[in-house]
Amino acid sequence: MMTEPTRIPPRDDRGTQSAPWRRPRVVLWTAAGAATLGFLVALEIVARGYGFSGPITEQSREVIFAPESGPLLYGGLALTMVVLTWRQRLIALGIAAGVDVAFFLVRWALDADMNFGNGALWVVLGVAVLGVTRRTGQERLLLLKGTGLGLLLVAGHKTGDTWLLITSKTRATVLDAYVAAADHALADPSWLVGRFLNATAPVSTGILHVVYGQLPLAAALVGLYQLRRVAVERRFPAHHLVRTFLVIGLFGPAIYMIFPVVGPVFAYGTDGGAWATANLWPDVLPPVTDPQPIPFDGITPRNCMPSLHTAWAVTLFIHSRDGSRAMRWAGTFWLVGTLTATLGFGYHYGADLLAGVVFALTIETAMRCSAHGWDRAGVRLVALGTAVFAAQLASYRWLPTEMAARPWLYGPLLLLVTGAVVYAYVRTARAAREREREPKPGVPGQRPAPAEPEEPAKAVGTTGAAPTGTDDSQDPDATDAEPELV
Repeated sequence: MMTEPTRIPPRDDRGTQSAPWRRPRVVLWTAAGAATLGFLVALEIVARGYGFSGPITEQSREVIFAPESGPLLYGGLALTMVVLTWRQRLIALGIAAGVDVAFFLVRWALDADMNFGNGALWVVLGVAVLGVTRRTGQERLLLLKGTGLGLLLVAGHKTGDTWLLITSKTRATVLDAYVAAADHALADPSWLVGRFLNATAPVSTGILHVVYGQLPLAAALVGLYQLRRVAVERRFPAHHLVRTFLVIGLFGPAIYMIFPVVGPVFAYGTDGGAWATANLWPDVLPPVTDPQPIPFDGITPRNCMPSLHTAWAVTLFIHSRDGSRAMRWAGTFWLVGTLTATLGFGYHYGADLLAGVVFALTIETAMRCSAHGWDRAGVRLVALGTAVFAAQLASYRWLPTEMAARPWLYGPLLLLVTGAVVYAYVRTARAAREREREPKPGVPGQRPAPAEPEEPAKAVGTTGAAPTGTDDSQDPDATDAEPELV
């Protein structure tokens, strides 16, 4: 009697049987890509309306013209190369260097602007062309993901620059007086740390300038560490640092439009020039009066609320916890150094930093849940973070004088609600990490739990070792299948 052949479901990008949620995930990624492209196009149109080019034009021109930042483009190339083998990486670096040398010679002959990085962008685009024209299936998808990751790093930087220009053109007044008054409840930390750096300069300022300026480099190193096995496993981890970094950079500046602030070194210091209220920072505390919006120039970015440097440093600290001891210490050092620099250089108020912490933890939780699945704890934490962040902005805007008049009440309250979000995040992340480590029988791509010690192991290939349908090692096509012992 003939039996109907068993239908084998299609395989996903890890070489295992396709899960029922595979198609919705593809649809979700397609929708996210379309939304990102629409966002970039809209930003380009708005920028053109104000007389300057947007992120798409700025990134496109760097294919031929001198790039704004060569290290940024090579950082994008480094992220793209996580999908390549070591031999392919050496070839890619050689091609990038060769293209840059050729551009250097041409620009030198034409007496044009000199910079490097075009070769890196060419190689990133070449990886995409290679994936479309010479690869199929999982390999094509992997190369395109690597290209998208590298281009998004550059696009995120360009998008942030465009956002900052838009804030300076569209927000004629700033709300520094409100934040400065609210900051009295926190004992004016920017003024305190500013005096400390002035007393310990130039040693402290020299170190902190490096820490503050090289935060993207530190994040790139942690991101590359997390993605170091992509070329071997032929798949990206479900969640990594770069995802949160990009989302913070893309959507964080939108808050600048709602709450424009330039920072104490501009509003109350010499860097503000004729637009500064007075030359008070960091020696004289600003007086507590009825705050009013301050007219300001059309050049200085309104990039303080929330502090995205704080948000990025918090994210870097979180993701460095899974690394080696040296990486954990480096993540802690960069977090403390970044917080000190943002305050001591007068770029932010203390209230900005608290908002940046809540903003980072909320975004990080949402990104982790989008990768591993939403649960009740994740939803509660995102809702809590959103509510606390909104309450912080509202209190800075409409209760600054009350906060300055009662620092004994509002200072501890601000720290308490921020600490509540931190505590909730630690508990939720710890529980989620424990669930991720638990074996889940039947989940594609996950190895079954090892047998009990007292049970004798059965040789592969014997009649007693029939495949169960969930063991990847029985499938020769599985990406992470191990070779049989003969």
